[in-house]
Amino acid sequence: MTDAAPRLIRSVRLPDAVEARIRSDFTAPPPPENPLNTQSLLELAHSYAPTAIILTHTAPLRQADIARLPDSVRLVATVSVGLDHLDVPALLARGLAVSNTPDVLTDCNADMAMLHILAASRRAAEYFTLVKSGNWTRPLGMDEMLGRRVTGKRLGIVGMGRIGQAVAHRARGFEMEVLYHNRRRLTPEEEAGATYYDRLEDMLPQCDILSLHMPGSAGAAPIINADTLALLPRGSVLVNAARGSLVDENALIDALRSGHLAGAGLDVYSKEPNPNPELTALPNVFLTPHAGSATVETRTAMGMLALDNVAALAAGKPLPSAVTA
Repeated sequence: MTDAAPRLIRSVRLPDAVEARIRSDFTAPPPPENPLNTQSLLELAHSYAPTAIILTHTAPLRQADIARLPDSVRLVATVSVGLDHLDVPALLARGLAVSNTPDVLTDCNADMAMLHILAASRRAAEYFTLVKSGNWTRPLGMDEMLGRRVTGKRLGIVGMGRIGQAVAHRARGFEMEVLYHNRRRLTPEEEAGATYYDRLEDMLPQCDILSLHMPGSAGAAPIINADTLALLPRGSVLVNAARGSLVDENALIDALRSGHLAGAGLDVYSKEPNPNPELTALPNVFLTPHAGSATVETRTAMGMLALDNVAALAAGKPLPSAVTA
């Protein structure tokens, strides 16, 4: 590591292989012990004068924050696909480059969605709690704690991008009928037999399971609310491994309590890392802590791609995963 190496700071500690590359090829302070928030990241940026900032959703940058960035910063590289924690137009208007980490996390996020589809449908959280608590003291009756079969069910996917298509591919292994709603209809090759619905409201009554895979948008109204939930068949399952802002959690709680939804699988929440306790207390919700990409392989690939962008910027080359709008 030399003074000529690109200078960067990061808002979080990255996987070991990524940290080793930072020590070898970049000039950077030690990784933070805990994820930095926006204010702490800005303070570090002013004290260290980096060329690049690597961050995640724990340190969002809005327009006012971007105005406070030091002039040394030329790139903001987010270790994520989603961009809802960044004001991308404001970053670009200031002349800063922006990059994200698409593709490398597709498979693990799709795997997580399938985990939630299975767990929410088969009441995994309730079974786990029963056994772990020591309260399983007699055989279950033939009519007790029955889940819902996944094989052969109708799966509705909202957002048929890379991850949505990967979920559809996995669902076909369970002989599921795939329905989808998307901003545009896919090509026949991409659809692979899935049924397209131009209007979400037309698809929802046909879904046994609904899985969300569209990006969030700061300030946008939730796409899943009391009205859209009411269109789902009674006893259906909702899975959200995309963004917490897509779901009106009060409406979701009502639907779960009333039995209109049999269950839900959630990896994301409107408030993180402290989700609504009324939601987390419900027995028929399978919960994970925004961990869709949390495997050694995927988080390492994400960090390496972020560093590839920093290295490309320093070398005057095109960014491998630039965000341009």
